[in-house]
Amino acid sequence: MSSPVEVGLQEARSEEAALLHGLRERNARAFEQLMRRYNRLLFRAARGIVGDDAEAQDVVQETWLKAFTSLESFRGDSSLATWLVRIAINQALGQQRKLGRLVAWQDEPGEGDDEMAGSNPIATNASDWPTPEEEAQRRQLRRLLEAAIDLLPPIYRSVFILRAVEGLAVEDTAAALRVSAEVVKTRFLRARAMLRTHLLDSAELEAQQLHDFLGQRCDDVVAGVLARLRAGGVIRDH
Repeated sequence: MSSPVEVGLQEARSEEAALLHGLRERNARAFEQLMRRYNRLLFRAARGIVGDDAEAQDVVQETWLKAFTSLESFRGDSSLATWLVRIAINQALGQQRKLGRLVAWQDEPGEGDDEMAGSNPIATNASDWPTPEEEAQRRQLRRLLEAAIDLLPPIYRSVFILRAVEGLAVEDTAAALRVSAEVVKTRFLRARAMLRTHLLDSAELEAQQLHDFLGQRCDDVVAGVLARLRAGGVIRDH
């Protein structure tokens, strides 16, 4: 008998296969479903490199256009999500180069490898029903943490956002960034060490709420991408 985890993985693969079929049939509904499923992941991946929400949104839109016009290059060697994150990262780095911004994308050896190995600057609040005062404090702490994350070099910010904010596993983060799991672990430790210099020891925040991509921004990206795909004859409405 399959375990719940195995069943969940099988269902995810089945859903992904159905979406891929719809994409290759140029079904507009499949394109929209995929975008709504992964918009936030791609926004956070982009936000790990660029320092501005509007620029990150542009990266997301261009990522979808690139992905949808090169579907034949996806061969299933990794998950669809990993493939998309790689495109988003390359798009973000390319955007920064065009803007004349140098993005350091290599580690500085020996810096903070063992720092903070057993500590986390983020402690989640277990309360399901925060008081108005607690909620206001959370919002303030969220702003402080977002500002601190923006101060990280992109090489560390990208790992921190994918791991701590988006919740990707070490192996998935490594695959998306095309580095080893050990590199991901080291960069994550360095990112946390750097963040501690900007945060109080008592800071408490649910990291998963950072750099969200819901509501109008998500709708704008979906509508913009679909309009350009329709104009180019890439998709059909069924």
